[in-house]
Amino acid sequence: MFKPELFSTIKNYSRQQFSKDVMAGLIVGIVALPLAIAFAIASGVSPEKGLYTAVIAGFIISAMGGSRVQIGGPTGAFIVIVYGIVQLYGVDGLIIATFMAGIILIMMGFARLGSVIKYIPHPLITGFTSGIAILIFSSQLKDFFGLQMGSIPADFIAKWKSYFGNFGSINVYAVVIAAATVAVVQLWPKVTHKIPGSLIAIFITTAVMQMLQLPVETIGSKFGDIPSSLPKPVIPHVDFDTIKNLIKPAFTIALLGGIESLLSAVVSDGMIGGNHKSNMELIAQGTANIFSSVFGGIPATGAIARTATNVKNGGRTPVAGIVHAITLLLIMLFVGKWVALIPMATLAGILVVVAYNMSEWESFVAVFKGPRSDVAVLLTTFLLTVLVDLTVAIEVGIVLAAFLFMRNMIKFSNVSMLTKDFEDQGNEKDKYAVENFVIPADVEVFEITGPLFFGAAYKFKDAMRLIEKPPKILIIRMRQVPIIDATGVRTLEEVYKESKHRGTKLVLSEVHSIQVMKELQDARLLFSIGKANVTKTFQEAVSRSAVLLK
Repeated sequence: MFKPELFSTIKNYSRQQFSKDVMAGLIVGIVALPLAIAFAIASGVSPEKGLYTAVIAGFIISAMGGSRVQIGGPTGAFIVIVYGIVQLYGVDGLIIATFMAGIILIMMGFARLGSVIKYIPHPLITGFTSGIAILIFSSQLKDFFGLQMGSIPADFIAKWKSYFGNFGSINVYAVVIAAATVAVVQLWPKVTHKIPGSLIAIFITTAVMQMLQLPVETIGSKFGDIPSSLPKPVIPHVDFDTIKNLIKPAFTIALLGGIESLLSAVVSDGMIGGNHKSNMELIAQGTANIFSSVFGGIPATGAIARTATNVKNGGRTPVAGIVHAITLLLIMLFVGKWVALIPMATLAGILVVVAYNMSEWESFVAVFKGPRSDVAVLLTTFLLTVLVDLTVAIEVGIVLAAFLFMRNMIKFSNVSMLTKDFEDQGNEKDKYAVENFVIPADVEVFEITGPLFFGAAYKFKDAMRLIEKPPKILIIRMRQVPIIDATGVRTLEEVYKESKHRGTKLVLSEVHSIQVMKELQDARLLFSIGKANVTKTFQEAVSRSAVLLK
C-alpha cells in the first residue's frame, strides 16, 4: 500500500520503454515550462517560484507517487488560493501554509483517506472548478488588454469595477499579442501534437515583439531576471500562533491538492488500464509540497493535462515524470535568462485558454439535467467560489452535499407495520412476505427498510407509537437494513426497554448485515434480547413467537 510505483515498474523495465519515457518526459517538460511560469505570476508570486515547484515537486511526485504516469507541479486550480494567501499573509505565509499542507497530506495518506477523497461529489468538483476558471479568466484581463492600472483587487466584483474604470488605458499591441497567443494555442494541435502550442505562441510573440520593439510589458520588465539556479533550502519557522492563523488555508491547499491529484490519477488509470495507490499518492503529494516550500516554491499537485500529455506520448512509468523535472531544471539553468523576454500578454493568453479548458462548461450544463439536489450543490459551490472564497465554497459544498445525501437516504428508509391485516407493499412475488406466514395472535410485526441511522431513527420511533395495545410479541424484521449507526442502536435499545417495561417480548429477525450484527453485539443489545430471540429467518421468528406465547 505504501510502496511507490517507481519500485514496482522498474523490475521489468526495458530499454525500449526507457526511450519512450525519456521522449515523453522531454515533451512534457517543454509543455510545463510556460505553464509553470504563468501559474506562478497569476498566483501573485515571481515566475521562478513556479519553476522551482515544477522541478522539485514534479521530481518527488513521480519518484514517490502511487501512480505510474502522474505528472506533478503547479496547477491552475491553486491560482486563486495562492493569490488570496499571498494578499493576506505574504509570500512567507504562503510558504508556511504549503509546508503545513504537506504535513496534512502525509497524515491523510497514512490514515488511508485516499479512497475517501475520491468520492467527493461530482457537482461539487464541477462547481468549484468552473468557479476557479472564471476567477483565472478575470485575473488575466489586465495583462490581456495591457491596462495601465495599479494592483488588481482580490474581490471579484471590485476587480471588474476596476477593469471598467481603467479600460480607457487599453494597449492595442498587448491585445494583438494576447489574441494571437489564444489563436496559436487553439489551432496548433491541428498541425501537430508533438510540440505544444503554448511554446510555439511564446516563440512567435516574443520574436515579433523584440523585432518590432513593441511597447508591451515583459516578464523581465516586471520581475527582473530569472535566476539560473535553485535557491538554498530553508525550513520555515512554525509556531503555535502561526499554525492557528494558517491552518485554514493549509487545509484548503491539502484538500484541493488531494482531490486534484487523485482525480488526475483516476483519469490516467483509465488511459493506461492501471490502478494507482491513492494513499501512497497522498504521501508523495505531501512530501512534494514540503520540499517545494523549503525551496521557496508554491503548492503542487497532479496536473491532469500534463499527465494526459505524458500518456499520449508514450510515458508509462514514473521515469517519464522524473525526466520532465530534469528537463525543466536544465532549461532553468541554461535558458532561464531568455524567459525574461516573454510578454506578459502572451502568458495572459495562455491562461485564458487554460481557464476555458478548466471551465468544463459541458459538465456544468449536464448537471442541470440531473436531480435538483445536484444542481443546488453545483450552484452553491460555484457562486461561493466566485463571490466569497474557495475555502468557504468547499466547506459549504461538502456539508450541503452531505445533508442532501442524508435527506435522500431518509426518503429510502422506511418503517412499516406488517400484521395479518397488512400486506408488504410492492412485494407480490416475495415468498418471504408476511401474508405468506401464519402470524399468531398477540404478535405484531414491524419491518425496517433502508439504513437505520440518525436521520431515519425518528421514523422508527413514530412507527412504534402506532401500537395502541402492547402485543405479547414484537417482531422487528431487519433483512433490508444495510447499516446502522449509534443513534439507530440507541433507538433499538429504547424500544427493547419500553417493550420490557410493557411486558412485550422482542424478537429481531433476519439481521443479515455483518456491520449491523457487529454494532448490536458491541452494544450488548443481542445479549439483552437473548440469543434465541435473534433469528436468521422470518419463519424462525414466527416459530419462536409461538414458543414464547406458550
